[in-house]
Amino acid sequence: MASSLPSSSCWHSMVLVAMLVVVVVDQMAMAYMYDDIEIVWGDDHSFFYMDDAGDDEILALCLDQTHGSGFHSKEAYLYARFDVDLMLVPDNSAGTVTTLYLMPEDVPWDYHDEVDLEFLGNVTGEPYTLHTNIFANGVGNREEQFRLWFDPAAGFHTYSIDWNPKRITILVDGVPIRSFRNKEEHGVPFPTWQKMRLHGSLWNADDWATQGGRVKTDWSEAPFFAHYRNLRVSWCRPPPGVAWCGDEPPGSTWFDRGLDAAALRRARDAHMIYDYCKDVQRY
Repeated sequence: MASSLPSSSCWHSMVLVAMLVVVVVDQMAMAYMYDDIEIVWGDDHSFFYMDDAGDDEILALCLDQTHGSGFHSKEAYLYARFDVDLMLVPDNSAGTVTTLYLMPEDVPWDYHDEVDLEFLGNVTGEPYTLHTNIFANGVGNREEQFRLWFDPAAGFHTYSIDWNPKRITILVDGVPIRSFRNKEEHGVPFPTWQKMRLHGSLWNADDWATQGGRVKTDWSEAPFFAHYRNLRVSWCRPPPGVAWCGDEPPGSTWFDRGLDAAALRRARDAHMIYDYCKDVQRY
């Protein structure tokens, strides 16, 4: 934590919580998010605190007119499942973007892989948009957007990225909403060689985030907060007799297990609002 107190609205809103967390972290060696992530920008706009019951450690990211904040996992992974509980900015969140995404390090932008979940804020009473995208070897433009079937700012919900050599699946509260299959045999790139870290952030993107940028961030509502907890990472497990997941034979159905195809179809039929594959004006 910084030795001097920054003069920001984020700090003044959270200073009491921050002081409490200093005491808690000093007194207890807890294997929570504090141990698994690093704040990589906006460290004066991020705070750890405990819930009212003292059971869960929560990371709050803050956004005000000066800047936001972001973190990444200390470890990088090649094939894993990532689960995080997240509570978004409530009320008038227009212009704000809360994120979860996978990104490698030290890879040129033209070759990088990336898996994006971006929660686009909206005016009070209007729903969030979950914007997803997948980059492979520097190529993105694979956007799919969804309306969630609950208020993601009213409480914590679990968002997951399950990445193995055959597919990338995005899930919300255990319900699959997107599955991107590995079709490298047809010339479609797929993330197969870059270790990636899990990132999270809260930032201002009012030039595009809400209704195409027509609605701007209302800074009189600042500071804005997004809350993360319970980061779980499970390494990809190969079947017996296979050394690691990348060695799985092409014809194997091992990684098809556990994907509820019927639930995926229902979720997409009910909640998808944009599919790049059906955008005839772009493609």
